[in-house]
Amino acid sequence: MISDPTMSKSVRNALDNAAKKISLFFVLTGLASTAFAQTIPGIQISVDPASSPSQVAGTLQVIFLLTILTLAPAILIMTTSFTRFVIVLSFLRQAIGTQAIPSNQIIIGLSLFLTLFVMMPIWKEVNEVALEPYLDNRLSQQAFLDQASIPVKRFMQRYTREKDLALFVRISKIPSPKNINDVPIWVVIPAFIISELKTAFQIGFMLYVPFLVIDMVVSAILMAMGMMMLPPIMISLPFKLMLFVLVDGWHLIIGSLVRTFIDF
Repeated sequence: MISDPTMSKSVRNALDNAAKKISLFFVLTGLASTAFAQTIPGIQISVDPASSPSQVAGTLQVIFLLTILTLAPAILIMTTSFTRFVIVLSFLRQAIGTQAIPSNQIIIGLSLFLTLFVMMPIWKEVNEVALEPYLDNRLSQQAFLDQASIPVKRFMQRYTREKDLALFVRISKIPSPKNINDVPIWVVIPAFIISELKTAFQIGFMLYVPFLVIDMVVSAILMAMGMMMLPPIMISLPFKLMLFVLVDGWHLIIGSLVRTFIDF
């Protein structure tokens, strides 16, 4: 209790109540932390020498899976439609002239969900022919990898240019394949990547053309009016946004991008 003759009775009562509440808060916090610590199990990690070849094989499998997880972003980007989507959307933002709208997070997120939409049939096939049999112990690890790569390889071969594929077949110095199914997947992947880059840049160029025409028209009008000190981008940006909204640009561009991978 606080007792100071200079304080009024109401002030002392308020301070006493505050002190009691603070003490009660610390007591309840201590009890809650103790109960919380008692309910959460502890985690112990130990490294013991392997006593059998099966334990060594299990350790190597864990290391292999961790390595695959670290490479998962690269696998997602390089063996799916993600590359085309993210490059075309980035070109579109630059063509309109908005520096940070939409933001990188929105472009990457939209590209990711479009990739999930396009790749879902392929991943379902991988799950049916490889993952489920492997989890049921009906396939070995090597057979699982072989079966899982077939649908992904078929998808990449469909959108890989023959010239790009022939380039990497020639560089790798592998025996001449009889058909495209005989090409190893490690040869198909780089050929697919450069094919996707070329396609994405071609689409980006086509997107640039109408917005470039608006910039040129606005710049010519400003020069004819003698307004050379006014940046043309400040005048052309509203017209480009208006054009994009009036033609329902997002619907047209996203629909056209998806149709390049899915036949309707």
